[in-house]
Amino acid sequence: MSNATTPVTIVGNLTDDPELRFTPSGAAVAKFSVAVNRRQFDRQTNEWRESGTDYHRVTVWRSLAENVAETLAKGMRVMVVGDLKQRSWTDEKTSEKRSAWEVEGSAVGPDLTFATAKVSKVAKSQGAAPGDDAWASSSRTRPAVPAGVGAGGQAPEQEPPF
Repeated sequence: MSNATTPVTIVGNLTDDPELRFTPSGAAVAKFSVAVNRRQFDRQTNEWRESGTDYHRVTVWRSLAENVAETLAKGMRVMVVGDLKQRSWTDEKTSEKRSAWEVEGSAVGPDLTFATAKVSKVAKSQGAAPGDDAWASSSRTRPAVPAGVGAGGQAPEQEPPF
């Protein structure tokens, strides 16, 4: 089995505000859903017509998660770049095997086709790598970190001079 990924780019509207949580080690994780309206061109009427909506679940990590939660809100049109991944589990009630496709986002931003945005650089933050079940063991607040230690258990890095 290979570790190959399927890169995807989706453009659509947020169905709700992003939900931000923190893993026990302090890594930020945000989840949100993007609705993508499908359209088809009807050659007989020479018009575009709606042909359904696809919903994509997206997970983002660390500083991207915090920035997404701070910046984006329900209804905003966004662009998401990431990897399509299949998640599998066994239903606890029925013991049936289940699976779902999700996007692990590596870049997220507002679609500026019909909007404007002001961009602000934020201080670099550290975070732990995503775990297998970080969402289930997460909380809505960042765990306390001893003074002088970064979120990943290391001394904080100095901010680059730009």
